[in-house]
Amino acid sequence: MCKTVMLCIRKHLEQITSVGPRTVGSPENEITTVNYLLDQIEQIRSESKTGPHFITVDIQRPTGCFSLGGFTISCYDHVTNIAVKLQPKTSAQHFMLANCHFDSVPNSPGASDDAVSCSVMLEVLHSLVNLSMPLKHGVIFLFNGAEETKLQASHGFITQHPWAQQVRAFVNLEAAGVGGKELVFQTGPENPWLVQAYARAAVHPFASVVGQEIFQSGLIPSDTDFRIFRDFGNIPGIDLAFIENGFLYHTKYDTPERIHTNSIQRAGDNILSVLKHLVMSEELADSSEYRHGNMVFFDMLGVTLVVYPAHVGTIINYVVAVATMIYLGTKLLCCLYLLKFLCFYDYLNICCDWVITLLTVLFVALLVKLMGRSMFWYSYFYAAICLYGSAAIGIIVLIHTLAKTRCRVRRVDLAELFFDVSLLLWCCVLLFLTSRGWCSAYLPMMMVVFPLISKLLLSRHFRARGATLQYSVLYLMGLAIPYIHIMFLIRVIFEVFTPILGRSTSETPPDFIMALLVALATVILSSYFIHFIYLSRSTKWILAVLGSVFTLMFVLVGCGLFFPYSADPSSPRPKRVSVQHITRRFHSLNGSLQSSDSGFCINNQDYTGMQHITPYIPQINDSICTLCQEQLPYYGFPRKSWYLPAPEVSPKAPLEFQLLSRQETEGGTIKMTFEVKGPSHMSLYLHPHAGVSLSSWSFGGGTPGFNLSGKYFVFYSHGLDAAAWNFWFEIQVDASPDEGWISLAISAHYFSGSDGRSEQLESLLKRFPAWVFPASWISTYHMYRY
Repeated sequence: MCKTVMLCIRKHLEQITSVGPRTVGSPENEITTVNYLLDQIEQIRSESKTGPHFITVDIQRPTGCFSLGGFTISCYDHVTNIAVKLQPKTSAQHFMLANCHFDSVPNSPGASDDAVSCSVMLEVLHSLVNLSMPLKHGVIFLFNGAEETKLQASHGFITQHPWAQQVRAFVNLEAAGVGGKELVFQTGPENPWLVQAYARAAVHPFASVVGQEIFQSGLIPSDTDFRIFRDFGNIPGIDLAFIENGFLYHTKYDTPERIHTNSIQRAGDNILSVLKHLVMSEELADSSEYRHGNMVFFDMLGVTLVVYPAHVGTIINYVVAVATMIYLGTKLLCCLYLLKFLCFYDYLNICCDWVITLLTVLFVALLVKLMGRSMFWYSYFYAAICLYGSAAIGIIVLIHTLAKTRCRVRRVDLAELFFDVSLLLWCCVLLFLTSRGWCSAYLPMMMVVFPLISKLLLSRHFRARGATLQYSVLYLMGLAIPYIHIMFLIRVIFEVFTPILGRSTSETPPDFIMALLVALATVILSSYFIHFIYLSRSTKWILAVLGSVFTLMFVLVGCGLFFPYSADPSSPRPKRVSVQHITRRFHSLNGSLQSSDSGFCINNQDYTGMQHITPYIPQINDSICTLCQEQLPYYGFPRKSWYLPAPEVSPKAPLEFQLLSRQETEGGTIKMTFEVKGPSHMSLYLHPHAGVSLSSWSFGGGTPGFNLSGKYFVFYSHGLDAAAWNFWFEIQVDASPDEGWISLAISAHYFSGSDGRSEQLESLLKRFPAWVFPASWISTYHMYRY
């Protein structure tokens, strides 16, 4: 994209984010941003009148409900979609869908997530409409205004909009970080032609089937509109996301100036080229013809994309495995080699060094946790590499040094033998992943093919002259391709997972996971380098250096030199907390107010709790930590919170909740109908008591799934001018508990406007240190029994 286009994208980005957070239902999202986008689209449309294309614009405000899996229901009313149809004047029957979202989470300007994608899409639309050659197919640009509210607007489009029937494939633009390269992290399902199209068209390819399989395994706690288009529209697509600097994702630091021009340039070039290629392709017209099959795909340092069918990959993998077994089998036929192999059996027992290495780094991580230094790596990533990496490498070197001194075999023979053991282990990994149908099996395939070829080419030189400098250089050159690729992949994995671990609320210490990741990376990279331990005369100096590095880093970490968080404007590492100023009201069976309280509900969003905040705000300490009461549905708090008493909140638009009717049906169930009027974000919790079950409701198809815990959650959001929220449910009563049939709780969340703030809340927020990012809002909670 040219400099003028880049300036236009920057202008769009600045304009969209200038209004601040754009939560669903706020004027900033529903009016200001919508009007800006419509103005820009109208300007583009006015230019298309003389060209071979024309533009149709439709504003959709859908209403609906759908299940997110498990027992969570997402409901929406009057959310906003801006759909723009670009097609040749001769008309088109088949369309690509390009999707972005212009809403943001509360308290964040959402530049990277996802204003920059919408800005890029505007200029991609501008570029396509001005092409002199008419497109073969059309493009629908969807600017959706409710993604952060559990993917609602995309569901409204793909299930209700008449244009959705013409969509054959889609490209979804997302963010898991602030800038950097946009990674293709999932494609399909199946439809290998999409990956092939990206490989042919992308100017700056950056894609990995490893990322796809990691994301789809659920290891990354996130979801995108890709899921909605795939599951509810049965449409294949490509999911792209910015992944760099995820520390700032969904924070106040997600601002336009942090997104580098190069990132925007790359994204614009790729999206324009890929869309242009797809809308001129034959496959889009009949995508079902090319539907079946998966692809193995990975980029080589972002220069080119390697793509081949998964079934071809399976054949290659098995051929490589068979060739490796033949190579090892011919050696085993030699009696002398067999005796050495059996002699080496004791070493293979020691060769559980992988297990010992993992246990060692876990023990070090446990010590770090017990010292109260968890997450030291959040701001100092390379400190974790030095601490856990030196421990892992040291253990590996020590174990193999002991093995070398124990076995009375020539060093050259030991080196060759261990190379073969490493080859065998990688071959086993290759066979396992291939048998499971994982496309990521290409990685162990590379770790077998290149070292094996290198060893075969150098075997005569090795036997004749031993480990010379020339041999070492040639051996390392043979490992260069797989090792460079794997190191690049490891860097990406750490770039994605380090920020995720820093905002994980799991009870598993993130230090354990970080230590395991470092140890696994060390084990993988060391597998063929251990070869040199058996060729070296001594490893004392290596062990001395590693021991010194580990000791120094352990002392520095223990002394607290590496504080997890930082407010440095150039590279902030914020601690995330959420602060609700909440008033809770509990009602008895007869509807009267039984009790009430008000306070600040402070929820920690990482593993360290409040230990670093207490010195700044002494009132926030573990004495006010509260756990969820199982007998109450959610009871207004996340499972573990710190509750600091505060004055009552009084929103100008308070929640209105009303039981409209209660009647017994012909089937013997009790049907209850309710009406709710409240802010744009509300949550409903249902907890049938013992002897009572939910038989049907008005959410997500009418039949609630069986829930062993007996609790159900419904998330609701609405745009402007939405009607009251009406819903009903039926309960089957097999017994009548003293506490009633069902507990119902509804939370109202005020994210925008004057109702989203209070003087007491603002006063508390000012007391947090600069390295804390507190996401804050006003809430009310009402619990009823029936």
